[in-house]
Formats: sequence, structure tokens, C-alpha cells
Amino acid sequence: MLLPSWHLIGALLVLTATAGDSTNNKIILPQILNGGDAPGKHPSGTKTANGATNGGGAGLVGVVGIATGTGNTVVGSNGVIVAGGGVVANGPTTNLNIVVEEPEFTEYIENVTVPAGRNVKLGCSVKNLGSYKVAWMHFEQSAILTVHNHVITRNPRISVTHDKHDRHRTWYLHINNVHEEDKGRYMCQINTVTAKTQFGYLNVVVPPNIDDSLSSSDVIVREGANISLRCRASGSPRPIIKWKRDDNSRIAINKNHIVNEWEGDTLEITRISRLDMGAYLCIASNGVPPTVSKRIKVSVDFPPMLLIPHQLVGAPEGFNVTIECFTEAHPTSLNYWTRGEGPIIHDSLKYKVESSVGVPAYKTHMKLTIINVSSGDDGIYKCVAKNPRGETDGIIRLYVSYPPTTVSSGTTDSHWERENGINGNNYAYGGSDSQRSIYGQDKNKTQNPLAANGNGNTNDPEDAEANRGANPSKAIAWMLLLPITILLTIRQSAVGSGSSTVSVSL
Repeated sequence: MLLPSWHLIGALLVLTATAGDSTNNKIILPQILNGGDAPGKHPSGTKTANGATNGGGAGLVGVVGIATGTGNTVVGSNGVIVAGGGVVANGPTTNLNIVVEEPEFTEYIENVTVPAGRNVKLGCSVKNLGSYKVAWMHFEQSAILTVHNHVITRNPRISVTHDKHDRHRTWYLHINNVHEEDKGRYMCQINTVTAKTQFGYLNVVVPPNIDDSLSSSDVIVREGANISLRCRASGSPRPIIKWKRDDNSRIAINKNHIVNEWEGDTLEITRISRLDMGAYLCIASNGVPPTVSKRIKVSVDFPPMLLIPHQLVGAPEGFNVTIECFTEAHPTSLNYWTRGEGPIIHDSLKYKVESSVGVPAYKTHMKLTIINVSSGDDGIYKCVAKNPRGETDGIIRLYVSYPPTTVSSGTTDSHWERENGINGNNYAYGGSDSQRSIYGQDKNKTQNPLAANGNGNTNDPEDAEANRGANPSKAIAWMLLLPITILLTIRQSAVGSGSSTVSVSL
């Protein structure tokens, strides 16, 4: 049988009066006893615990709560105590009470890891909340963030929502644009008599960031000195620092320790050399993208040095010749050519000056081309290199050679060129001062290329071979004819003097 509408109204009033009572943890709902009177046949009044009587009429049930020394007592029309303490015996002794449970958490708060700058949401699910409240707190900061639907903190990044349609009513704490200081334990609490709490952890990870103010910048150092490069980075978790060279070449920590990369906040190099010059990369990573790096340029200063491949150079008259020097210097040197102690040589119809940067960049290739060499170009040429750390020069001696003069109309200069292997306009040969030039040797060999024989004819290789074969025969013939010649001479002398003949037998 359905309760009349006023019965339901009375039950709601009881719940409203007793929910959340600080002295009673249980809520008792009124029930119609099985043996009670039917609706419409209730007594004319309802008696309360203190003896007060409320008038009533047919079909009306009045429910009144009276404050007593034992608590708030609510008595139903059938004499049953439906809330609070006290006993009223005005009906059957059978009493059916339903106990409403206190709020409980239904799920654990998940631990969340989020990169800084993102948004995050923490959920707290509760059942049987009733009129109790849910609050969020930051445990490490001892700060109350929200209570029920209200945001307590003044942090504008914090907000709270709840899902009214959820079976367990989940309350969400929202944190926008998460900062590193937001990490820590977050507590969800229900304000029961003995507060109920649970925790979830928010881990905020931060990408690495290199602090330029605490890190080294570009550095210039003298060759042979020691250097120390620093790199400081922040982030969560703490970043790992690695060093590499920009061109992927190896790092010489010292003479006996050479590595591909170095790990640590500081990179120290002992007795640095020009080979260590270049860009170094400080790379910071902690597993949170992106990885960051800083480029530090290391410059090693040293005075100029010269390398001269050929200090003695010869060239035929009328040809072009190129002399060269290789320099090493840092800072980059001022390079130029002079003739002896004369002025600087510039580009002209007579000279062509060239300079090209090598690898590494502190190397330079200097070239001077002398056009249409003549006897006036003989002498000393100097390549000079200067920079703030010092200066140096190198000497190259140039001598001009002349081709042999022609003897017969059939012999030309082109024949001399073919004999000496000259095929182009540029011609140069040379070496150190202690070495004899190739051309000097050739010149000695071909100084008299048209040597004549006894008959005034040029010696041909075949004629020379024939002459070498004929010389022994002539010698034998002269040996045989010599005695006969002597005998004839003696006989002629004897006839002229009238003496007797002397015979000589062979």
C-alpha cells in the first residue's frame, strides 16, 4: 500500500533534520509497522517524548522533532522513534530501522606525470556523499585548494568540477599550465566526523634548459694553455650533460686521453693545440623532449708559421713560373709577397697574386705567378705572414735559364723544347738549396749538342758506333806498315851517302 503524500513529506523533514548530525553517525528512516493501524485510523494526536501532543485529524500524520537531553528525538504517528534517542511505547514493540552508510571512496586517485606547461585533471570518486563535502588540498604546501564547488585558493590556474550523472559522483581538480612547483601529493578529503582522506601524486617533468649565465661562452686561448668549459642546465629530472665536437672529430683531454665524447658539467683540456680549435657542443638531456644544446667556439691563437715546398726555383726565359708558400696562423695573418727588401707585390701585367684558405681555416696557400720570365726577374722573393701574435717570412730564389743557340738552319728552339719536355707556358723546377736543379743537370748534358767529329760532320749515334768498331783495325794496320817505312828510310839514306846496302829482313 502506498503511503499518502503527507507521509513522504514527513519522512523528508526527518532526513533534513538529522542528516550530518555530529552526535549520531547513523540515520534511521521511519517505517510503517506491519501491525499498525491503517491510514485514516490513526489516533487523533501524536505524542512526543516530552509528553506534548500535536493535534491531528483523520489521514494526517504529524512528525515533530523535539530537542531533548539525549539528542534530537523525532516520534512518528505510530509511536516509533525515527530519529535520535529516547523510548516511546505507544504501539507494537516490533520496530524496523534502515541504516544509511557513511560516504566512502570508490577508487584510488591515480598518480600522474605531466610535462610542465600542460593541463592536468585529478579525480576523486565518492559514494553515499549525502550532504557531506569534498575538499582538495596540496599536502606539501598545506594549502586548501577547493571545498565542494568553491575554489579557495587564489591561484587562477586551479578549478573544480564534479560529474552529477556519475554513479559515484567524481570530483575533479583541474590545474592548467602546470608549473614545476605544482608537483607533490594532492589530498581528497570528506568532512565526516573522522575525516576520510586519500592521496594522489602529481609528478611534473621539465625539459632541460641550459643557463647561459652559468655556462661558458666563446673563448680565445693561447696555444699550450689549459682551458675549462662549463655547462649548467636545469630540468626535472636532472639533465645529463655531454660534450661533443661540432665536426664529430675526437676530443683530446690531454696528450694521452682522447675520447669521442665527454660526460659532465665541465670539460677540461690540458695544453691545448691548434688541432683542438673549433666548436664544441654542450648537450643536455633528461628524457623529456626536447634535448637542448649550446655551441661554444674555442679559438687557439699562435704566431704565423711558413712551409715552403721549393726554396730554389728555375724557369726558362719567356715562360711563366709560379712560386708558393703555405702559412698557418691564428688570428688570420696578413700575407703578401715582396722582391727582396722591396715593396709589396700587387696584381699587375707582370705578377698574379693568389691566396686560398685551406682546411682547417687557419691554413692559407699563397701563390705568386711571374709572367714571361726574363733575366731581370732573377733574384730573391719573400713570402711574409703577420698577425697580432707575431710575424715570419720565407725566401725563394728564382733563376732564369736560357735555351742553347742554334748552329744550323735545320735546328730550332722548338727542337730544344722537345728535348727538354716543355709543353706549356708555365715552367718551374727547383728544390732546396742543397739540391741541384733538374734543369741544371740537363743544361750540362746538352751544353754542346752539336759536337763535330774530325771531318767537321755532326756525330750521329750510328756513326759513333761505326767509329768505335773501326779503331782497332787501323791500329793493326799501322803496326804492320811501320817496319816497312823504317826500312825504306834507311835504304834511301844509304844510297844518298854511297855506303853499302843494309838489308833488314822482316
